[in-house]
Amino acid sequence: MIAQLSGDVTSTGDRWVVIDIGGVGYRVQVTGPALETLRQAQGRVTVHTHMVVRDDDIKLFGFLHQRELELFTILIGVSSIGPQIAMNILSGMSLEDFAVAILDEDEKTLTRIPGIGKKGAKRLILELKEKMKKHADTLAVGRRPAEACDAASALVSLGFSQQEAAGAVDAVLPGLPDPGVQDLIRAALAHLRERRSP
Repeated sequence: MIAQLSGDVTSTGDRWVVIDIGGVGYRVQVTGPALETLRQAQGRVTVHTHMVVRDDDIKLFGFLHQRELELFTILIGVSSIGPQIAMNILSGMSLEDFAVAILDEDEKTLTRIPGIGKKGAKRLILELKEKMKKHADTLAVGRRPAEACDAASALVSLGFSQQEAAGAVDAVLPGLPDPGVQDLIRAALAHLRERRSP
């Protein structure tokens, strides 16, 4: 089992990268957000991997963070959820938003993920709700108020990554008593500006 790879990214494609390690190139399937990060990476990168061996194929699935790998292994344990659908889930939404959708039994959000229909969403909720409760601390799941979710979505539409947007909203939320969506957006933008200024 190949659990981790560290090397240089030599080429990229549609949701895959090739990582060169001592002259050997390993092709690794990655999520959409990971692909963007790895395309811009300078020098050596490290990805946590999960190897899937089938009769006619061996595939490596790579993740930038250990907790993404942990969720991937949980997802492929769900009946009818294979590695590709699991990667679609991890590409389509943040870990926190996925876990909250499961805990809130939000089928509508889950069916927006390619490959997940209504039946698949029900199965995910049924099989993962207890696991998500147990893994809530590991996955850093916090139930954000609706205003915070709307503010984060607005920031994503402005061009920020899901991670940046959610991080900024979470950072300013404790300091705002009973904030509205606009208050959160303004405070989060100010927070992001401060972080980016030299």
